[in-house]
Amino acid sequence: MIHFLLNEQAVIVDQEAPDLNILDWLRTKKGITSSKEGCGTGDCGACTILLGSEVIDKNNNSRWHYQTVNSCLMLLGNAHGKHIITLDALTPKLSPTLEDLHPVQRAMVECHGSQCGFCTPGFIMSLLALYINNVEYPGKKAVIHALSGNLCRCTGYAPIIEAAQKCYEYPRKQEAWSTLAAQFKQQINDVGDECPSLMLQDTHFYVPQHLSALLALKQSYPSGKLIAGATDLSIEISQQLLEFKHLISVAQVKELCYFTETKTTFEIGAALPYSQFMPAFCEHYPESKELFERLGSTQVRNSGTLGGSLGNASPIGDPAPLLIALNAQLVLQTNTASRTINIEDFFTGYKQTVLKDNEVISTIIIPKRKATTKLACHKVSKRLEDDISTVALIVAIETEGDTMTNVRCSMGGMSAMPTRAKNIENFLENSQFSLATFIAAGQCVDQDYTPMSDVRASAFYRTTVAQNLLQRIGYEFCQPNPIKINEPINDPAAVRIQHAAL
Repeated sequence: MIHFLLNEQAVIVDQEAPDLNILDWLRTKKGITSSKEGCGTGDCGACTILLGSEVIDKNNNSRWHYQTVNSCLMLLGNAHGKHIITLDALTPKLSPTLEDLHPVQRAMVECHGSQCGFCTPGFIMSLLALYINNVEYPGKKAVIHALSGNLCRCTGYAPIIEAAQKCYEYPRKQEAWSTLAAQFKQQINDVGDECPSLMLQDTHFYVPQHLSALLALKQSYPSGKLIAGATDLSIEISQQLLEFKHLISVAQVKELCYFTETKTTFEIGAALPYSQFMPAFCEHYPESKELFERLGSTQVRNSGTLGGSLGNASPIGDPAPLLIALNAQLVLQTNTASRTINIEDFFTGYKQTVLKDNEVISTIIIPKRKATTKLACHKVSKRLEDDISTVALIVAIETEGDTMTNVRCSMGGMSAMPTRAKNIENFLENSQFSLATFIAAGQCVDQDYTPMSDVRASAFYRTTVAQNLLQRIGYEFCQPNPIKINEPINDPAAVRIQHAAL
């Protein structure tokens, strides 16, 4: 069985389908309909809830941290030991006045931030997370970032953004759930269950708490499906109606949820959500910030993991090309041994890897940059945010004077799996560090990749975009002054880049 806190109520669940998500459980089992289903794929944010988790700091002090997640993507089993907050927890009165409302709700009412109301609960929960985690108004940019996973269908964003500022003008309402959650978590710790689980007939959902328990399960159930945030698997379950007999979650394995910075590397646990390592990593590699911030929404980054993305082995997964270009490694673990491989050797084909039935991804090791390292990260997609890549291109080089060395280039969306662009690398290696060199390297795209045409883009489009991105990188590296649209440009290469941008 699993234990978690729902608003102010302790919940114990035992006999439930392992593939049941939080949204369906709330609506069909508990009659809580404030969380809505819009898309069912984590794109619209109507189902947004707050998820509270215990965080232990370096001094072994605990606190509770609340963040947004998509309840349509989070499977029920992963709620073990967590605190789920829905809109219903904000206003307990049946007929509240404006003063009774939470400041976030009141601001939405007074700023006319809601019309039909279908998407409003999701907006409220995203603004609530912002309110809890920021004592003072954090600014418009932070608000827009917090709302990036919420789509408004009728009101428009202006009154909602206005409400985000106005809620800080009312008397501050302190978050009062942490004490209750801490008491509840102590009760769970007293039980001491090393592997909570759900079951229905002959199907199971296991939530191991330690690596030893995880590896024992993988040994016992070699075909068991490993999940972390399940941000992709949940879509396969709901949209493709896939069924799994044994689901094994890595989300709460303590040995897989860590981030360590050494003098030469970053070591990231395979089950650590993106949002928990992004700030430190992007401070060291600021060029990757846009790539990570465009990886899904805030809700998705609060759940999704590097290990899950790599294990999924999608040819359009955003992290893989970056990690390949940075010469990162994976640690693969069994209950008797471990091995370390280069990430570029991990993929063997479309959604296929070298991972053995009894292995799990435990750690991603990323080298720190050298003083001479230059990095460029670019993603092209149909939407700017919350969309998967059509083409992703990452280039990492070192320079010795006017010469490029140790060139590593990787692309996503161009083949059945993320791979290095060896011909582009060979062309750039020991070549002059100049714009002309990068433009000429575009001729090698066809030698490295034969992209397919699909609903997202044609093969010609993908090839052309990859060539244009190499030109763009040339301008970034060698002529850093930005090109201004609609100003006369004499350089033909620059004209092509301007046309591509338009």
